[in-house]
Amino acid sequence: MLHYTKYEHPESKQWVTFVHGAGGSSSVWFKQIKAFKAHFNVLLIDLRGHGRSQKHVNYRELQRYTFNSVTKDVVEVLDHLKIEATHMVGISLGTIIIRELAENWPDRVKSMVMGGAILKMNFRSQILMKLGFWLKSLVPYLLLYKLFAFVIMPRRKHVEARSLFVREARKLYQREFIRWFKLTADLNPLLKWFRSKEISIPTLYVMGDEDYMFLPSVQMVANQHESAQLVVLQNSGHVCNVDQPGLFNDHSIDFIYKNH
Repeated sequence: MLHYTKYEHPESKQWVTFVHGAGGSSSVWFKQIKAFKAHFNVLLIDLRGHGRSQKHVNYRELQRYTFNSVTKDVVEVLDHLKIEATHMVGISLGTIIIRELAENWPDRVKSMVMGGAILKMNFRSQILMKLGFWLKSLVPYLLLYKLFAFVIMPRRKHVEARSLFVREARKLYQREFIRWFKLTADLNPLLKWFRSKEISIPTLYVMGDEDYMFLPSVQMVANQHESAQLVVLQNSGHVCNVDQPGLFNDHSIDFIYKNH
């Protein structure tokens, strides 16, 4: 089972589960923990091969990763802790896992906060993924990850977010990086399905105004789906929970309270 950390609130019965992105770990939520645990029960999960979950899963027994199999790992933790339903908060690729969970286990998700959501791969991001696919076995994964981080978060003000994700990515193994990278082959049809199908679960998209690769598609979906809301944080890039943690926390907590 995946590694998890939980903070139980003395009064609240509401759970909020955090799902990080590829190459990260639950440590990317360090600017959220204090604010959220003051209101809710908090659950932080390290995905396969990330953070402390490296020691908790026998990866040799696992076949090719899929978003469904990765999502089942999260459901297994919820089952273990007897959490029947939870609010979900994700960042970057973690938002795809949350949406997959909502599609297949809708009764387990009360609401979704999607930070730096990925709903479409634009031309530049597709070129980046193809480049990575060609080089993944030839170039040290950390070099590729640094390139991806710089392209997605290019500005000087994004240094903290870039550094955080690169630091966490150092803990991955080359083989684990390749396993996760191969997931990108499943992305386009899955994201097309997410864009076309509205889900009834209340959804808050929290995006940085400088998230030039992913913001346009989220704006389009938020305008088309009645259950979705969009908040755009100024002076923020892709990892908006790190760039603007105060605003991210305030908007997210307020949204969760409205959707108990």
